[in-house]
Amino acid sequence: MLSSGMVRLAEVVEDVAEHVNINVKFYKDAQEFNVFDGELSTSVSLICQRCNGSLAHQINMSFCFVVVRDKDNVDELPDVYEPVEVNDHGEVDLLQLFEDELILALPLVALHDEQSCIVDASKLSFGKIEPADERPNPFGVLKELKRD
Repeated sequence: MLSSGMVRLAEVVEDVAEHVNINVKFYKDAQEFNVFDGELSTSVSLICQRCNGSLAHQINMSFCFVVVRDKDNVDELPDVYEPVEVNDHGEVDLLQLFEDELILALPLVALHDEQSCIVDASKLSFGKIEPADERPNPFGVLKELKRD
């Protein structure tokens, strides 16, 4: 699948590979649930938060969804399934769902390995903190009252 349709993913990364590999299998399980599972994989470029350089990141993930018509029966589902609610037309927007999964698979903080980053983490300096001025304790007056 072409990644050009995944606008939100393109907004949160520096660059996305041209193709997103999607392997999906649709079936009914033993309990007659409509299930689809598979794998997603693609390459993205992120910005390293340490050196601001480009960082190549490979996303490989698997998923297992079950289609639900209302959220009332979600508690009865086996834990292995992630519920997906259908829209008003009884459909699931697979492109949006897969894009959401790829966005959730991104790291919270993108960083190179310390060995391959151009910024040496041991030489980072954050400045010195000056000691705060000693201010009188506002409850000091109460301490004096307690002594009497």
